[in-house]
Amino acid sequence: MSSCRAIAAPLAALAGALAFLAAAAPGMAAEMPPTAVAAAVARDPGPWATVNVCDTTGHPDGIGIRGAMPGTGDRDDELFMRLQVQFFRRADGSWRGLGRGADSGFLDVGHGAARVRQAGQTFTLSPPAAGQPAFLLRGLVTFEWRRGGQVVRRARRVTSAGHDDAIGADPAGFSAATCSIR
Repeated sequence: MSSCRAIAAPLAALAGALAFLAAAAPGMAAEMPPTAVAAAVARDPGPWATVNVCDTTGHPDGIGIRGAMPGTGDRDDELFMRLQVQFFRRADGSWRGLGRGADSGFLDVGHGAARVRQAGQTFTLSPPAAGQPAFLLRGLVTFEWRRGGQVVRRARRVTSAGHDDAIGADPAGFSAATCSIR
């Protein structure tokens, strides 16, 4: 069996078995008008994404992805996040999306008047078959600031460690760039 087929079969099973464990759980809120977006980014560290759950007793075979984005200071703005799970493809060293079952779609996380908004979701998947290598996963979060239905700013971040203020972490304070599911 070729190495591509050996990897493709477990990944196809992984993508097919992926299901949502929890709905988005918005945290604190924040928004800004389009002209204030640049000023807010200068004041704040900007949007971030992290893995806040990784195959724990409370979330077996689960990966939690959480993001935070600065608000604009304006209630007329709307903030959105899209959370996606990616897997590491060993054959070519690339990261690939798992598809619709591992994609939250755009979540409305509230208006822009708050300083910061957080949202997250835990995705559950079937572990690799016995004897197969662990799945190495990460998150990709797309952030959108909208006004009047139009996107005025968009940013994307892959998950990174060091965000110990991520709400809903398991265990508390957990923040990582990747997650291995065995």
